[in-house]
Amino acid sequence: YLEAEDGLEAFKTLLGNPVDVVLCDLEMPGMDGLKFLGMRNSRPELMHIPVILLTGSESREQKVKGLEQGASDYVVKPFDSEELIARVRVQLKLKRLQDDLKAQNLKLEKLSNIDPLTEIANRRALMRALESESQRSERRGHPLSLLMVDIDHFKKINDRFGHQQGDLVLKAVAGAINDGLRDYDLAARFGGEEFTLMLPETDLARAAQVAERVRAKIAGLRLGGRLGSLQVTVSLGVASRPSPDIQNVDDLIRIADDALYEAKQEGRNRVVVASSS
Repeated sequence: YLEAEDGLEAFKTLLGNPVDVVLCDLEMPGMDGLKFLGMRNSRPELMHIPVILLTGSESREQKVKGLEQGASDYVVKPFDSEELIARVRVQLKLKRLQDDLKAQNLKLEKLSNIDPLTEIANRRALMRALESESQRSERRGHPLSLLMVDIDHFKKINDRFGHQQGDLVLKAVAGAINDGLRDYDLAARFGGEEFTLMLPETDLARAAQVAERVRAKIAGLRLGGRLGSLQVTVSLGVASRPSPDIQNVDDLIRIADDALYEAKQEGRNRVVVASSS
């Protein structure tokens, strides 16, 4: 266990050490227990740590103040040591349950945003990110580009090799698209064999270069096993805002998708940049 002489030292201890529960005297030199609780409450990463206040005061008002400030429990001195240990154990159990729940919630949040097959972002996560980046792009006048990527003749791959092998192709393509991105770029599975790549702070010319690099990288993939003889190619459509024809996220997706359709019509395994951008 860790000890501190006063509230300020206790707060510094919390900042620098993993702590499961705090026993804090209400009356301390320099900083009392209520001020300590106030400082703890100012840091979101510390608010989950339970604090048991200890005091010699029987004042109902003091108890209420402590609990309102976020104390988890209140023990009046002199106290029975077994009772105090029991109260500490209760708080430790509650914290473990809270930590487990938080971990599960984080896991569920991650699962809700990740495509389980390719392990890149799913359409839901993409749309949320696009809305945020589109608003930022409009507010600051910075460019935002979108690549729509479709695996060429994917149905034939499934028909020839089977869906399990087709899944391996999807994973390989997703990995190639996701490789080498900046922290604020986002690769996502849009649906089926179609993927997207969101490129904030990227104008149309630069996005076209990225698209060509992705196309070449995927064309150079060499898959093993039953897929050893297969050459995978993709078609890509590129759109960017600001553009007079792009007012919102739906417009950006639609115009990039139109460019993708044109790439497929022109023979596939190529990049088409939306002329309206």
